[in-house]
Amino acid sequence: MAGLFEDDEPAEASLFPAETSEAAPQAVAYRVLARKYRPTTFNDLIGQDALVRTLRNAFAMGRIAHAFMLTGVRGVGKTTTARILARALNCVGPDGTGGPTPDPCGVCDNCRAILADRHPDVVEMDAASNTGVDDVREIIEATKFRPMTARIKVFVIDEVHMLSRNAFNALLKTLEEPPPHVKFVFATTEIRKVPVTVLSRCQRFDLKRVSVAELSGHFGKIAQAEAVNIEPGAVDLIARAADGSVRDGLSLLDQAIALGAMGDGVISMPIVADMLGLADRSMVFDLMDAVIAGGVAEALAVTDKAHERGADLGVLLGDLLGLGHLLTRLKTVPDLATGDALPEAERSRGAEMAARLSIAWLGRFWQILLKGLGEIEAAPDRRAASEMMLIRLCHVADMPPPGELVRRLSDMNAAGASATPGRVPPPAGGGTKAVANGAPMSMAAPMPQSFTEVVAMAGTRRDPLLQAHLRHDAHLIRFAPPVIEMRLAPSAPRDCAARLAAMLESETGRRWTIVLSTAQGEQSIAEAAREAAADAKEDAIRHPLVQAILAVFPGAKIETLHQEEAASAPTTAADTIEPPPWMEFAPDDAAYFEEAEE
Repeated sequence: MAGLFEDDEPAEASLFPAETSEAAPQAVAYRVLARKYRPTTFNDLIGQDALVRTLRNAFAMGRIAHAFMLTGVRGVGKTTTARILARALNCVGPDGTGGPTPDPCGVCDNCRAILADRHPDVVEMDAASNTGVDDVREIIEATKFRPMTARIKVFVIDEVHMLSRNAFNALLKTLEEPPPHVKFVFATTEIRKVPVTVLSRCQRFDLKRVSVAELSGHFGKIAQAEAVNIEPGAVDLIARAADGSVRDGLSLLDQAIALGAMGDGVISMPIVADMLGLADRSMVFDLMDAVIAGGVAEALAVTDKAHERGADLGVLLGDLLGLGHLLTRLKTVPDLATGDALPEAERSRGAEMAARLSIAWLGRFWQILLKGLGEIEAAPDRRAASEMMLIRLCHVADMPPPGELVRRLSDMNAAGASATPGRVPPPAGGGTKAVANGAPMSMAAPMPQSFTEVVAMAGTRRDPLLQAHLRHDAHLIRFAPPVIEMRLAPSAPRDCAARLAAMLESETGRRWTIVLSTAQGEQSIAEAAREAAADAKEDAIRHPLVQAILAVFPGAKIETLHQEEAASAPTTAADTIEPPPWMEFAPDDAAYFEEAEE
């Protein structure tokens, strides 16, 4: 069989012989930019200054950890850093006498073999496809043997969070006390899924997202090296779409170069915008201007233009959300408009736009649009959902803030109260006056006039348990002082009736008779309060003004209902009773009811 692969292969061995005697042209393997410009030294890494500085110092001091944990989003250089580490640990220099160095030579046998991914002592394993304990045991067995040609055996495990629990447990002992000739380098995008027992045995490095400015400069240099004519704005679009990932950005740059080769050779912003399915940045600003002015027709005209160019309206609104965040930052950090972190268009036009808006407006804009993007993803027609969301946003300009709505509502209520015949507006000190008027009333009539007053009286005696059982477990059948007939729930204590009789006799100076019955009786005070709170909440929700507010703020809901007592309501003795101190820290029954409903 080996003869079939020799250069002097006989013609008859070919299943598809050539029709002509000319040799077929050999296909040239193209190396994508992400591989061609992959960093080979620490100096080539961009955006990871803290990592580079720490590793350089570790090599200089001879304090190199036995295990490294590299974490970060995809494409920021985790696996690349692992390979640079392997070369730095095993480089012997051009003359073969060098030691570990943060600047590997790149010409020695070890450096060239590691660069070519064929070194026998640098083992890379993808934990996404090798998750079991048997795969880890193979690594553990391999650590027992010394390197074949290198100085240090390096085990690189990518996506280490995919290992099973048993695999992690099998690795722990070796990871804690590895042989001196072994180093581990782990890479993961999900650091929270890695057990703490493993993290505690590693030196952790968090590789951060690369900024848009650094990506733009890096991609511009690569385009220049490739003799590609690309506009700076187009490079910025690619850098922004890369979302901090160098590899993703280089893949997009590769695609843009291929797309630009079909035209005049100049890769412009519109070309890249069409390739990415993005709207032109100026179009996003035009759309924001229309929303701020409340111009529905102007906003829909912008979306029509974007749709004709092939832009996804959901993506356009996503860019609009990002612009809202940018304007909020410009509003809170004005120095951004004078720095170099933002492109010129965003610095000038964005600063002017931010000056016209308030933080409250931007907050409402963010909330409405953020919720609307979720609706767009779930809608059967993305364009229709996007346009409906834009119409809703345009009305934000005409909508008063919530504080203004509350003030108007208060003014309406005050005006209505003053216009009602026979109704006296409450005085400024209404609460204090009610208590003062109620106190002589309670002293003049010490006998409770209702079962509610009896329950309140238990509170004045500092008997919170009795008061709680009367509120929740007592169902009144007949109240005819000095006789009370009621049914007690099974949860009530046996001495509840006796304690109630003793308390009433002590307070009123008369003997009371407490009759326990099996009749159904009325609702307990707690049940009645919960039902009243529920009815009040339903009435509040059905109020036209509340309905209008809910229509303006989609997704809003009534959480808590606060009611104020009318000034003309009769004051009872129960109103003047001071609750015990512990009641200040306990929520009303209505609060428990609200939580249970949720």
